[in-house]
Amino acid sequence: MAFSSTVFLYPNFPLRSPSSQITKPRHQSFPIRCSESIADRPPMSSPFDLRSYWTSMISHIEADLDAAIPIAYPDRIYESMRYSVLSNGAKRAPPIMCIAACELVGGDRSIALPTASALEMVHTASLIHDDLPCMDSAQLRRGRPSNHAVFGVGLAVLTGDALFPLAFSHVVGHTPASLVPPQAILRVIGEIARTVGSTGMAAGQMFDLLPEYGGEQEDVIVVLEKKFGEMAECSAVCGGLLGGADEEELERLRRYGRAVGVLYEVVDDVLMEEDKGVGGNGRSGKMRSNASVVRALGKGRAMEIVEELREKAKEELKGFGDKYGERVLPLYSFVDYAVDRGFKLESHVTAVAGDSAPYSP
Repeated sequence: MAFSSTVFLYPNFPLRSPSSQITKPRHQSFPIRCSESIADRPPMSSPFDLRSYWTSMISHIEADLDAAIPIAYPDRIYESMRYSVLSNGAKRAPPIMCIAACELVGGDRSIALPTASALEMVHTASLIHDDLPCMDSAQLRRGRPSNHAVFGVGLAVLTGDALFPLAFSHVVGHTPASLVPPQAILRVIGEIARTVGSTGMAAGQMFDLLPEYGGEQEDVIVVLEKKFGEMAECSAVCGGLLGGADEEELERLRRYGRAVGVLYEVVDDVLMEEDKGVGGNGRSGKMRSNASVVRALGKGRAMEIVEELREKAKEELKGFGDKYGERVLPLYSFVDYAVDRGFKLESHVTAVAGDSAPYSP
């Protein structure tokens, strides 16, 4: 997917600050080169093995999640939470991005682990609600029946409702206060709250539901930024906060994270449409029409946007390479993985989850 021609990108891609209001951008554009030069790539003394890095992180994240959501009274809601959070199909991208951003600026991964797990809880809660019949009406999630298909719509709603506050309490209760300043923990809580709220992911889902919304590039990008980009942005910024990043670094991480989050979903959109084109049914009913660049703008424009976002994400990382050297490599690798999907990641939480029987509706 390499494009060397000059293409145009809506100014919505230069990512808005978290305090900005949701407004429909005016039709303006500016040129951006999509070809990647050698200068765009980070210096590295040896190839970075993203798969090994990612896999090594997953075991720690899943052990922490397993301990954070034990079976307790009332049993059924905890079973429902564990069913969705401790899923073998989960990639754990938000928590791993959080840890990588923390390590980038000099923090230890142990101080980021509680927030990383909390981000996975928030992410999973959003997926449970996203799959509901009144939302995207998806019957599958991560390769198996979605939560409401197993536990019913009512309990699925309550499961998401329970995971959001559990995430906040996990950050507060498990982040080592001796290593992380209280102000940083407060800012992490604020970032997560903003992300899931009325100007963040909730807004993205609302726009995705409006029948009159969509069909134009700015509409689709707003849905993608709010529904998907916000989560990746939050993950990168929270990691930076915990690791002690300065304000300029946090803004770079914010723009980087949002670009990667949207990038991943645009690629997913392209792959889903290709699946349909060869006789499949797409990927578990994901991506309603309002969030589909391919359906709104065509596959060619979607591919151009992929390259624009890849370049933008890497541009935000250049300053980190000069200061932190090879610690920036995981974040660079996430960008290419979002496009190339060079390997598959599967978690193995059933080995630690302690759930003895399959679930029935």
